[in-house]
Amino acid sequence: MYLTIDIGNTLQKIGVFEPTGRLVEIRKYRRITPCRLRQLFNQYTITNAILCAVGKYDPTLEKLIQEQCSLLILSADTPLPITLRYDTPQTLGPDRIANAVGASKRFPHQNILSVQLGSCIVCDFVNDKNEYLGGSIAPGIKMRLKALQHYTRKLPLVKQKSIDYVIGKSTEQSILSGVINGIAYEIEGFANHYAQKYPDLKVVLTGGDAEDLQKSINFPIFATQNLVTLGLYEILHFYVEK
Repeated sequence: MYLTIDIGNTLQKIGVFEPTGRLVEIRKYRRITPCRLRQLFNQYTITNAILCAVGKYDPTLEKLIQEQCSLLILSADTPLPITLRYDTPQTLGPDRIANAVGASKRFPHQNILSVQLGSCIVCDFVNDKNEYLGGSIAPGIKMRLKALQHYTRKLPLVKQKSIDYVIGKSTEQSILSGVINGIAYEIEGFANHYAQKYPDLKVVLTGGDAEDLQKSINFPIFATQNLVTLGLYEILHFYVEK
């Protein structure tokens, strides 16, 4: 079995794959503990693992994994099934690399704009030559809601939720309209810009906040869950085979 570990800023995910690529199980935690990992190794025979970390994690996890199987820590130096055309690859988040690989496998040899909706809104573009060109990073939904409350005297901290309106008829509704619709128009703007230059553009929406936004975006999109996890498997499989 192959093991993928995605340490995000908010969630930490574990994926278990058969070598053929079938996703056997995915687990999501606020924090992956050594105990949880040991339970996983007791349940499955893991031969290879990959670690992708942008958030903080228990440093003893690496040693624990290495005691059980071969461990690959994802970085810009890792052999990849796509080509990085980023000017500063050493500053490129490994989650963005995995996201781009997952998108390119989902739509091989096509122009793809993959949008991760999590703590940040991250757009990553892969062209039809399987070249990663870069993208954009902006504050996510929760970050924008918190910023409105933090940087003003009277605006409240509003709980995130899906909406189906543009005109907010209360302060809470106005904040949600500004944040949710603003992000939707932002994504539409990026998608239209890329589509003018790159024909037959595919726009992929992924991440924890995708469900709250996909209905508000007026552009053909493909919602895909766990794209980073799937990308991690593809990188690990490529590495093992290579």
